[in-house]
Amino acid sequence: RYGFPTPLRDANGERVYAHNQVARLRLIKRLLDAGHRPGKIVAHDVAELEQLARKNAPVAGEEAAGHAEFMATLKSHDAERMQHCLTQSLMRQGLERFVTETVTALNMRVGEAWSRGELAIHEEHLYAQQIENTLRHAIFLASHRGGPPRVLLTSMPGEQHRIGLLMAEALFTAAGAFCIALGAQTPVSDIALAAVAHRADIVALSFSAAFQLGPAQQSLRDLRAALPASVSIWAGGAGLQRVAAVPGVEMVRDFAQMQRALSAWHASREPAAAH
Repeated sequence: RYGFPTPLRDANGERVYAHNQVARLRLIKRLLDAGHRPGKIVAHDVAELEQLARKNAPVAGEEAAGHAEFMATLKSHDAERMQHCLTQSLMRQGLERFVTETVTALNMRVGEAWSRGELAIHEEHLYAQQIENTLRHAIFLASHRGGPPRVLLTSMPGEQHRIGLLMAEALFTAAGAFCIALGAQTPVSDIALAAVAHRADIVALSFSAAFQLGPAQQSLRDLRAALPASVSIWAGGAGLQRVAAVPGVEMVRDFAQMQRALSAWHASREPAAAH
């Protein structure tokens, strides 16, 4: 559609791509994940794309140094040291700030390093596992005080990424909500059944940038039709940055909006003040 990339053909007629095209594709993917439109960025060269990517995540001072140290630990494959760094950040910041500041920033750092070809897939998987371990443990420790709303968290079939879902669960838990986590890739019909069985007030869904736009919209429409009107649907993640609104679905564009929506949910259910 945009005239890029242009494949070559090997001796067997299979498509092959030059290294410089792969480097551009990695950068384009990161910018698409951040909400840029394809038509605005595909024509840029690598230097221009790198400049745009740097503008997306300005971090300075002590925080930047800590992130750089963590990335060096990741490259050294020291899982124990990585876990220690994450645990220390969690204890210092608390669960909410750990998610919105540290995990968000590290996700971007890892994504940018991958887009530049500086991380192998096994290193990205190692990072994801350490983040998941830390978040699951923190959620377990904080979950005893859960109250309303009752939030059912999952993702649609085909959505394998779990970090965004865990980040949302951690923030709901930190805000005092009672969370029911189904994990990833739950069929729409089962999400509807689970929402009723668990008396959920909100169904929260995570869509990574890898999830296709058309199926995302249709899945949300199908779920809205299958759920009682009393159950809210909140959908968030990088995969929805370019998805149009779906009637009856709260499109949560970032964690700050999620926290505002949660405050509004509580306010809407407070008993009316006596006249």
